[in-house]
Amino acid sequence: MNQKIENLQLDKHLKNNKAYKKELKKLQLEMLNIQQFLFQNNIGIIIAFEGMDAAGKGGAIKRLTERLDPRGFVVHPIAAPKEHELRHNHLQRFWRKLPMRGSIGIFDRTWYGRVLVERIEGFATKDEWTRAYDEINQFEKVLTDDRYILIKFWIHISKDEQLARFKARETDPYKYWKLTDEDWRNRDKWDLYVKAADDLFKYTDKKNAPWILIEGNDKKYARIRVLKETIEHCEHEIERLGLKLTKPEEILLKIK
Repeated sequence: MNQKIENLQLDKHLKNNKAYKKELKKLQLEMLNIQQFLFQNNIGIIIAFEGMDAAGKGGAIKRLTERLDPRGFVVHPIAAPKEHELRHNHLQRFWRKLPMRGSIGIFDRTWYGRVLVERIEGFATKDEWTRAYDEINQFEKVLTDDRYILIKFWIHISKDEQLARFKARETDPYKYWKLTDEDWRNRDKWDLYVKAADDLFKYTDKKNAPWILIEGNDKKYARIRVLKETIEHCEHEIERLGLKLTKPEEILLKIK
């Protein structure tokens, strides 16, 4: 399926805060159950997050991992490659960060930088970033053929919502560090990022490694959706492996 950012309905939202909290607790328990199952059955999971600046990736990751066993997951915030890393293939630094089977590896920004920021800023030649689609597909296929579950999220917000979040960060002492000059520069290239994102969905949205596009204008809606999609995909892949996941139904019923 050829997914496009322009088809997202960014007005999706949750109406009830109490219902949000209850749903969040239930989904987090299901996610903990999946984490334990993956550990017991030696299956790794890799969850990749991309999206516009201030789209809510960090908040979604926080809720996804909030009630997990901290010994069983790691979050990698990905920045620009260091000078010595530029001497290797662009995927080399990600191979080194992959989780062991039985663990969860979460990437806040990913190997898709080659076809996003590196493409747009000219850090990669056209030959390099066009070749990268096949390289990435092969990289991901190797992983999913080898007892890894791979999910890729793009969280998207409107340009107006991004501006509102930028301005809120400027005056929030707990969040001002999140806003950089680079964020403002990237905003000026909004249309280029949308085009690059649509291209990566077109060329790398695969059954074994699907792209899931999340409407992010409502942060709570996005957080619930990320949890639901992660659980659903894990359940599907566990079944594909011929295994059966037992849900903690009695505990779920007790959550208020």
